[in-house]
Order: sequence, then structure tokens, then C-alpha cells
Amino acid sequence: MEFAEALETVLRDLQAQCAVQPRIREDDRFGIMLWAPDGSGQGLTSPLGGTAAERLVHLADQVQEWAVEALWSEGASAVWPQCPTHPDTHPLTATVRTDTAVWVCPKRGAVVARIGELETR
Repeated sequence: MEFAEALETVLRDLQAQCAVQPRIREDDRFGIMLWAPDGSGQGLTSPLGGTAAERLVHLADQVQEWAVEALWSEGASAVWPQCPTHPDTHPLTATVRTDTAVWVCPKRGAVVARIGELETR
């Protein structure tokens, strides 16, 4: 999976369930940047090795970090993506299960959705 395709996959989840949306820009120095409404930005990196699923999880982790900070700065619940079983207590965790990048509940270990397939809330 190419970086642009992986980013599009993760952004589908962000659009489906996050109250704050990034401005996305390419930067000569930092590559792809996510910008929050408060003006803070975060660069995204792509690891050189690993499977496509592992690279997607790495990118999901970075976008999750951005979302939590952006939500916090807006005074919203800093939990993204929300665990449907435990809302506002903890975010889902990106991980690889059977060669697939998925979001799981860290308390139960249950798979909630494939990355890129979170339901709109």
C-alpha cells in the first residue's frame, strides 16, 4: 500500500468519527503535514520496512496522536477513535491481526473495525 493510499484509508476513519478535521498540506521540509485549527501541525512519516498492514498501523498511530491533541486543544473529549463499548474512557488501538490493520478495544482486545472502515458517528 502506497503512502497516499494509506493516508486516505486512515483519513476515512478520521472523517467518520472525529469532530476536528485537519488541513493537509505538503511541506518541502517535513513532507505531509496535518494542521489543526489552533495552528499546530504534525508531520507524517512512512516507515521503510514492514508489511503494508504494519505501515498502515504506523500511520494510524500518527493520525491518532494528531487527533487527540487537536481534540484536546478544542476542549473536546480527547479520545479518538472512540471505543463503542467504553465511550470517552479510552481510544481504540491500531494493531495488526492476521495480516490486517485493525482498530481494537485495548480493554477487551476485541476487533472493532478494519482501519478505514469505522462507522460514521
